[in-house]
Amino acid sequence: MKLDLLVFAVHPDDAELGCSGTIMKHIALGKKVGIIDFTKGELGTRGTAQTRAAESEKSTKILGLDYRANLGFRDGFFKNDESHQLVLIQQIRKFQPEIILTNALHDRHPDHGRAGDLANDAIFLSGLRKIETQWEGENQDAWRPRLVLQYIQDRYIEPDIIVDISDFMDRKMQSIRAFATQFDSGDNTEPETYISQPGFLDSTVGRAREFGKIIGTQYGEGFTSRKLLGTHNLFELL
Repeated sequence: MKLDLLVFAVHPDDAELGCSGTIMKHIALGKKVGIIDFTKGELGTRGTAQTRAAESEKSTKILGLDYRANLGFRDGFFKNDESHQLVLIQQIRKFQPEIILTNALHDRHPDHGRAGDLANDAIFLSGLRKIETQWEGENQDAWRPRLVLQYIQDRYIEPDIIVDISDFMDRKMQSIRAFATQFDSGDNTEPETYISQPGFLDSTVGRAREFGKIIGTQYGEGFTSRKLLGTHNLFELL
């Protein structure tokens, strides 16, 4: 199956927080979209790998994804090295996405930046035909997407581009709240964390409002790009 848009996320819920509105907008436009989570989030203070998996499945249904998988990398200890890069190269070449969204390159959580670098390095290497990979016994063709963007996470970063997600903000929050062990303090007796406090989700909504205001819409999601962005038609810009 070929995907139009592929999202890499180091933890289950990263994609929901960073770019779920953009995901749903493009699904509504008829694009095939998938998420590949790197880890099971097993080192998280709240919940377990098993509860995170169930929550991820619930969110997947809310988003309406065509595909979602978890690579099972070690949470907190995965590396940007050859073995991890080759796993990602296989996935990129398998789905041949036109666009890839990745974790932020710089953020409060060290896993985010390391995952962003790992994804970007693997994307570049995936385009080199002399790096040979196989999938189900068949040789894979080299592939590199035409656009790579990083979704903005906890640390504020000036975006290079903003996507209007006004029609999808309610469902974005539903997909985030599907991870109840992480964001709902209700009856949870586990320790409070940085993201379980009510103010964290308030800031998520506030940032979406801020990005939306910048482009003249109600809500938006911001992305950074390592390369300059271009357009064939200035009239397509907001």
